Amino acid sequence: MAVPFRKVSKTSGRMRRTHYKLEATSTVKCPNCGAAIKAHRACKECGYYNGKEVVKKSEKETK
Repeated sequence: MAVPFRKVSKTSGRMRRTHYKLEATSTVKCPNCGAAIKAHRACKECGYYNGKEVVKKSEKETK
């Protein structure tokens, strides 16, 4: 099993980990109803994707 020859300093370890960060998910406006949705997904509010209804929504659910 490999063992480091010397201790890795706090600075070196932290500099290596600077790229391990979370990004906020980007959202776009639904062209049909204007709700904020994730890109390339069907809208949860109206059920439309790419100008077509892909998820059937009843009138009760939308109100």
